[in-house]
Amino acid sequence: MNFDFDILSRLALTVLLYGVGIALVSGVLYVAHYLLTLPMRRAERARLFLDLVEAALKNGQPLEETLISVAQSRDFSLGVRFHLVAAWLEQNLRLEEALAKVPRFLPPQITAMLKAGQKIGDIGKVIPACRQLLKDAVSQTRSAMSYLVVLTLVITPLGLWVLGVLEVLVFPKFMEISEGLGVGNSIHVSFLYHHRLAIIYLQCFVLGLLWVAAFVYIGGPRAAACFQGLYYRLPWRRKRMQRDFSTLLAILLDSGVSEPEALALAGDCTANRLFRGRAARAVQALQQGETLPKAVQSMDDSGEFRWRLTNALQGSGGFLRALAGWHEWLDAKAFQEEQAATHGITSVLVLWSGLFVGVVVVSVFAFLVSVIDAGVLW
Repeated sequence: MNFDFDILSRLALTVLLYGVGIALVSGVLYVAHYLLTLPMRRAERARLFLDLVEAALKNGQPLEETLISVAQSRDFSLGVRFHLVAAWLEQNLRLEEALAKVPRFLPPQITAMLKAGQKIGDIGKVIPACRQLLKDAVSQTRSAMSYLVVLTLVITPLGLWVLGVLEVLVFPKFMEISEGLGVGNSIHVSFLYHHRLAIIYLQCFVLGLLWVAAFVYIGGPRAAACFQGLYYRLPWRRKRMQRDFSTLLAILLDSGVSEPEALALAGDCTANRLFRGRAARAVQALQQGETLPKAVQSMDDSGEFRWRLTNALQGSGGFLRALAGWHEWLDAKAFQEEQAATHGITSVLVLWSGLFVGVVVVSVFAFLVSVIDAGVLW
């Protein structure tokens, strides 16, 4: 009986341990999936909101009343913050004022675009620009992040774990055997041991950079606001800012908004401090008597935007139509540069991981060869 009881108890303990392990792994996978899909779900909620706005405009219904009625249906597919926006709308606030009260509901660029749309009295004109920005946040970055996620969550932390095991369990035994056999001064034996701290610090530095990138990816526009200077210097980010700025500027100018006000509103749609500063300098240049193409020359260092805007002023089809090719080129070039940068970073990290594995393997086998040679001579 005791023997059977011991078997049953061990079997129950094994099943319990397996269950706890499966639960932990499932929990980790769920958290990882939740965090990795958070930007996509955030963009999807914004897209659903734009669908509601566009449907209300097409049906000729009052926008604020439509949003309030949707919130009263208790549909939480748009998230809790949508109901907060609806609550402010019930206080007779306009849409732009309600969105300002709940800044985390939509990306700041879309909020600025909708504000500009209300300024010209036709939000429907800025909806395509809003959808293009959401496309950047989902489809264009999804393939780029798929490689970096594996490196961030698996390969680089695994390298630190390997170094920790070597430091605690392997290196002390290796050095003890080396000193006993008189091969402790071999460069192959001692290289990894004497440089282990430098390798650990470098691995931690690389991991820290990857985790910061993951934090910005998960945190969305609010986290990215802390790195506005870096974002402006990334060529693909800057081109998308130029595309959004140029698109909204063209829409506002076609709608009859004054040039200084159009520049200010278009600068706000980028949600970038440095880009808004350039837009402010362009407004000052206009106030000093400069023409619009010359005033905006600081918005694009290549000078192509000034040339295209000059041609748009001479044409008769409107700014948005004249600049459509420029916007498509900026979007395609930004996608190309982002993918090239992602693949380049991934390749460098893979090569670094391979170099680390190579150093460990060469050092260990060199130690074994030294021990064998010392044993043969002994």
